[in-house]
Amino acid sequence: MPEPLTRRASLLIALAVFAVDRVSKYIVEAHVSAFDVKPVIPGFFDIVKSHNAGVAFGIFAESSSGLRTAILIAFSVAALAAMGGMLWRIARLDRPTAIGLSLIFGGALGNVLDRVLFGSVTDFLDFHVADYHWYTFNIADSAISSGAVLILLSMLRASPARSRKVAG
Repeated sequence: MPEPLTRRASLLIALAVFAVDRVSKYIVEAHVSAFDVKPVIPGFFDIVKSHNAGVAFGIFAESSSGLRTAILIAFSVAALAAMGGMLWRIARLDRPTAIGLSLIFGGALGNVLDRVLFGSVTDFLDFHVADYHWYTFNIADSAISSGAVLILLSMLRASPARSRKVAG
């Protein structure tokens, strides 16, 4: 059985995600206009610039409530605090779960900083086939999704002995 992830390793993963997210958003903000489409893989993947005032998949983006941003920041900070608490007790987590939480923490931190500073999140990765476009997203969103998949896979492959330990 692999060694559990250390707090230091978890922090490094989260900080790496945060740093790559911040740098990529800075580059897009500095070099891509709202009207640019920069093909990376023509007909499949472009770099664009959009701002999402809502949450995942544009949920709440059309809300006219003046409290939308404050509420989203408050929920994000609460989620970061909960994840921080789980990562503080990292020795209790299996390796994939700890890595998943670290990815989610770093991504959430990147997106909440955008929301605090600008009131919206910068998205720029645009995957599409013909005229069907997936929701535009960013590095933080990718880390959050990857982390969630790792946690889900860890839960699905839980050993019978581990399940008995939890149940008993």
